[in-house]
Formats: sequence, structure tokens, C-alpha cells
Amino acid sequence: MHPSGKVIMKEIRVGLIGFGIVGSGLAEVLCKQAERLLKKTGMSIKLGRVADIVVNALPAHMSDVLLTKDANDIFSDPHIDIVVELIGGIEPARSFILKAIESGKHVVTANKALLSTHGREIFEAATAKGVEVGFEASVCGGIPVIKALKEGLVANRILSFMGILNGTANYVLSRMTDQGLAFDTVLKEAQDKGFAEADPTYDVEGIDTAHKLVILVSMAYGTHITLDDISIEGITSIDPVDIAFAKEFGYRIKLLAISRNHGDHVEARVHPTMVPENHMLANINGAYNGIHFTGDMVGNVLFYGLGAGMVPTGSAVAADIVDIARNIHFGSVNRVPALSYMPEHIGPREITPLEDIRCPYYFRISAVDEPGVLSKISGILGEHDISIESVIQKGRKVKGAVPIMIRTHEAREASVREALSEIDALDICTDSTVKIRIFTEQEDE
Repeated sequence: MHPSGKVIMKEIRVGLIGFGIVGSGLAEVLCKQAERLLKKTGMSIKLGRVADIVVNALPAHMSDVLLTKDANDIFSDPHIDIVVELIGGIEPARSFILKAIESGKHVVTANKALLSTHGREIFEAATAKGVEVGFEASVCGGIPVIKALKEGLVANRILSFMGILNGTANYVLSRMTDQGLAFDTVLKEAQDKGFAEADPTYDVEGIDTAHKLVILVSMAYGTHITLDDISIEGITSIDPVDIAFAKEFGYRIKLLAISRNHGDHVEARVHPTMVPENHMLANINGAYNGIHFTGDMVGNVLFYGLGAGMVPTGSAVAADIVDIARNIHFGSVNRVPALSYMPEHIGPREITPLEDIRCPYYFRISAVDEPGVLSKISGILGEHDISIESVIQKGRKVKGAVPIMIRTHEAREASVREALSEIDALDICTDSTVKIRIFTEQEDE
């Protein structure tokens, strides 16, 4: 406060690298919510500079914001407090973030691919320099999942979590379920509507989900983990017939990120999963995301909302900016550790081999229509200690073969792989078996 009694308002200036969909969304949030942010923080949070190699002019209402094609102009600007990186990818994003940190500036990013591969390097550099890294928008867009792990659930030992972390994959599966459409048809529809990228590989093959899972596992358990530690399967092999039979079994198919805490080792896997129709995650549809945590103190908690999009993601980036601005203003930088755990308490943790996972399974076996087929298949499953719970064979042909749908009791992944390898080698089988793991309540403990 000034000696005259007037309140001196602190101004926080932001430098933005990348004025694409999310970058322009952030600018919109900071502009539209400027008065609200002032009332909530007592600070003026302004966008000072934008760096973008493509954009030649900013919107008219941003006439006081400086535009440059050189990100170094942001790093060298002494008036910039926080640098926001929204260009995505590994390079030059990694170099930009490290330069910003070296310049003593705080960083906010939505770059899950970068954090899942170079997060340790970035967080250690920030700790050494005494600056903060905010990354709320890197997981589930506008849903405050990162803040929940860092603060809301801080008193809990996380027992497990699982979630639908990719809106594109969820949109595709939802449309296939509701309309009975084929994967390729729905994917094209999603691309036409802007829900899917021109190259949707990261979304439909589970890679984007795995990037986010790396970040969540690191925070939930205080462990170093990389993308190479994650078992990943996508949804490209899912057929409408699998969706239909899932319904008959009482399930919906979702692409899930799953992690369970076993103490000395933790699960970290991404794959299509049959979820009971009455479970909360089964009813998260369209382009929405949802994540379900189980803590030893709080029990079960579900977060739900838009996981992507210009304004929702911009909202999450703005939340990080506000957190850091408050910490600057009150001299409490790094009050909350970036990864929830203090750096000295983050260490290695063994990742449960996928081969050791036990759960029930769904198989779609493509076989010729002749006597004795089912007995041969069930014999092989029995030899590998895989017990059949139910079988559906309706005689309708799919791609020239009769599909046999089998639901098993709980079995070990390694045994399932060995059995299916033998089954697929049989002359009676015309295609590789489709395998989908089935959710059980033990995942929820």
C-alpha cells in the first residue's frame, strides 16, 4: 500500500508462444475475464507479447500487445513474468521452455507430449532456478485434474485411478455404440466436425492418452516414469460387432487409462476396456473426458468435463497463470510442488508388467462354421487355465467367418496371450482374435 493509503495494484505480464487454437483461446479468456480476475486476485494480468511465426496481425482488441516472430524477444523482455508455451511438439518447445526458465521466468504449458518425455529435465531445471511450471491444461483440458492431485487429494494415498482422457477416441466409440457405425465412418465424421486431427494416430492408437497417464502416474505416486513404461493399445481393431456383443454382455467399450497402486509396483496401461453399463465412466460419452480417483481417505471421486477445445483449455492455462501470479505477488513461489511431492521424495517405482495383470476378458474369434470348432478353442483355453464364463455364437458371418464371442473369468495376461497365439494358428481360424479386457470392481479398490 502507498503511504497515501492508496492500494498499488500489481501487474503481471504474460508472454505467449503460439497463437493457434489454444493460444487464441487463452487470449480470449484473459480479455473477457480481466475484470473478474482483478476482483479475485487484486492484480492486473495482461498479455504483453505474442510470438508466432505464422500470425502477421493480432485481433483489434489486442492493439496493446506486441507481436513478434522471434520467441527470444519474450525471454529477453524484463517486463514478462510468465511465459506460456502453446506450440506443442517436442522441439522447439523444449528449448523454448528451458530458455524461459534460464531467463528466470515462470512457465505454463499444455504440452503433454513434451512433459511425458522431458518432464524430469524441465522440472529439475525449474527447481534449480527457483521458478514454477504450470501444466494444468496438459491433462483433460478444462477439468482441474492436476490441481486436484497437487492440492485437493494431497492427504490421500492414491489407490487407483482410471479415466477417459481422449475426447476423439471417446467420440468415435460413443458414435459407434449409439449408431452402430463402423470405425472408419465415424472417424471421417469426427474429422469433418473438427473433433479429430487430419492424422488421428495419437488419438485412436492411445498415444495421447498415454502421454497424460505418464503425468498422472508421476504425480499420484511420486515416481519417475516415461512413455516407454506404458502399455498402449488403441481402438482401431474395434468393430461394430464388438460394440453389439458388449451390449449383450451388459458393457460399453471405452478407451481407458488405468493405474493401480500395489505399493512396490504400480500399473500403467492404456487399452480398450469393457465397462459395466451402470458404472460412471460407461456413461461419459461424446468428446467429454472423465477420470475416477480412489483415495484411502476420500474414497471415490469423479471429475468430468470437456477435455479439449479452445476456451476450456484456455481456461486451464489461465488458472495456472493466476496461481503463479498469486505466488509472485505474495512471495510464495513454489509453495506447492509441481508434481505434488517434494523433489527429494520423487524416485523410481517398478511398473507392473502387463503380462502379470489379471482380469476377465472378451474374445472375438473368427472361425469357419463347422462342427468341433468350439471344442478345439475351449480345449486350448482350458490348457492355459482360462475358464469360460459365457459364449455367444449366432451364426452371422463377419468378413466371411462366423464370430464366436467368449467372455472369460479372471485370467492372467501372459496365459491369454499364449492361448490366443495357439488359437489363431489353427486352420479353422480365419483372422487374429480381437481381445478386450473387462473392467471389474477390483479396479476400483
